[in-house]
Amino acid sequence: MASFVGLSASQSQFLYRFSLPISSPAFISSSVHLKKQAPVRRLLVLPIKCSSSGPSQDTESEAETTSVPSSSSFSSSLASSNSTYNWRAGIGAVGIIETAYLTYLKLSGSDAFCPLGGGSCGDVLNSDYAFFFGVPLPLLGLIAYGFVTTLSLQLSAKNLPFGINETTGRLLLLGSSTSMATASAYFLYILSTKFAGTSCSYCLASALLSFSLFFISLKDVGLQEVQKVVGLQVCIASLVFATLSTSYSNLPSAPSSQANIDLPYFTTEITKESSPFALSLARHLHSIGAKMYGAFWCSHCLEQKEMFGREAAKLLDCIECFPDGYKTGTKMIKACADANLEGFPTWVINGQVLSGEMELEKLAEVSGFQFNE
Repeated sequence: MASFVGLSASQSQFLYRFSLPISSPAFISSSVHLKKQAPVRRLLVLPIKCSSSGPSQDTESEAETTSVPSSSSFSSSLASSNSTYNWRAGIGAVGIIETAYLTYLKLSGSDAFCPLGGGSCGDVLNSDYAFFFGVPLPLLGLIAYGFVTTLSLQLSAKNLPFGINETTGRLLLLGSSTSMATASAYFLYILSTKFAGTSCSYCLASALLSFSLFFISLKDVGLQEVQKVVGLQVCIASLVFATLSTSYSNLPSAPSSQANIDLPYFTTEITKESSPFALSLARHLHSIGAKMYGAFWCSHCLEQKEMFGREAAKLLDCIECFPDGYKTGTKMIKACADANLEGFPTWVINGQVLSGEMELEKLAEVSGFQFNE
């Protein structure tokens, strides 16, 4: 518009300068005509101003339109990050509940409730593999899940301690979840090799939680960042594996013959006849409530019954601890478990516990029996 106005002014000056010597009606008429047209030109400028302002407004509108998706994309990315942090915090909280329960059982000496696997679950949790250099594994798991949960909540709230930025926090979560997933993979290997045929629902649940945390952290960090620290992750996994192997290297391995025991219940006939002393002692032991705890496959239990003989053995209160047979992971019945047995056979006479085979004279002495021929 400015160039158009400037050009019009110069044209007017040009006409005026070269028309001065001419004084004719035509010039006057032309001057009048110019004066009359001047307002028209000013009117024509107005549309030009309107049209020139149009592109500027369109540009601003386009800029605003472009900025809206950018802001929306940032908000979506922020919401996605918070969502992964919340997921990790939730999974970590479940892990805290599980490991806190198992830690309490370890410290109190109680048996775990095993929804799947039955007695085999308790055998795994009470084995030597449930300790790491003397420290209960559930306690270490409680610390690990607590760290992941706390850091995830702090990342979600954008309130990290010690001046840690968000990128460092994500890498810390990836490193901790890598170590947890490696440990879970190692223990799954132990479960399948050292405890073949057994099941541990708590072990499987912990492995599922650890692997979930690892894959969420892997996705959250992104492929490009993972490629930068893949060497560090491999070092962490190798260190965890080597440390666990060192901790369990001195543990005795279960013989392969005992790995898959499945022994059905059977009875053994006693061939020896009972003496009068054995019969009288058996009646006395029965009258005072003495009990002998044993197992159908126990050779020492059979020898103890042979001492009494066929007739007297039938008078004894013998409690079979595995009435449904025995296989790897099978637990004793509650009566035997409550008696805190150290071996078979075990006698409980007047509150006194006697382990192993006992001579008939020893049983008579402990029970206060006096034989009168």
